[in-house]
Formats: sequence, C-alpha cells, structure tokens
Amino acid sequence: MGTIKLKNIRTFSYHGCLIEEGKIGSDYAVDLEIKTDLRKSCLSDDLNDTVDYVLLNKIVVEEMDIRSQLLEHVGHRIIARIFNEAPEVSRILLGVSKLNPPIGGDVESVTIELEEYRS
Repeated sequence: MGTIKLKNIRTFSYHGCLIEEGKIGSDYAVDLEIKTDLRKSCLSDDLNDTVDYVLLNKIVVEEMDIRSQLLEHVGHRIIARIFNEAPEVSRILLGVSKLNPPIGGDVESVTIELEEYRS
C-alpha cells in the first residue's frame, strides 16, 4: 500500500450560501491524500501502473469550478469522481478550505475534511 498526496491545490471558486459569494468568488485550497497499491509502479517505473496525479488534480479543479453552497457537497463530488475514475484508489482523505471566509471575524480559513473508503 502507498500514499499519494496533493497539497494546497489552489482555486478561485464561487461556493457559499451567500448570494455575494456566488458573484464575487473566493480563494480556496484543497488537500488530497489517496491510498493505493504502489508496489507495481515502484518496480515498473510506468505511469500506467499507478494513479496519475495529473488526473487527480484535474478532478479537483473541475469539481471546484461547479458552484455549491456547502464545502461538504463539493468535497463529496470530488471523492465520488475519484472513486469512479481511479478504481485502484482504496481510501481518500480530502480537505477543502475557504480562505478568508466572510464570517465576521479574523479567520484565516474554514476547512472541511472528509475521509472515505471504497466500499
């Protein structure tokens, strides 16, 4: 078993419950960690024997581009697509952070974390 991590994938997206958030957008950061069997790719040195992190990044960016009211919802979509498009992934740990959230205080970010195992 092995781990692939994509840290601090930055997007400008339009998530949130406030109408203004859908109009002006905000900065987001996504951290993704997947578990998969890396033994074959360790020996073969072949991209076909591993999970392509270019695909993982593409899924995150595309799903972050679709407006959601809740970070939980966009996080769920990211996880569902990864399990659908990368069948060799057995576990996903995902963090989606809204930077400088409009919550009436000096808060650097708000983050949701989801962990899912392939069923």
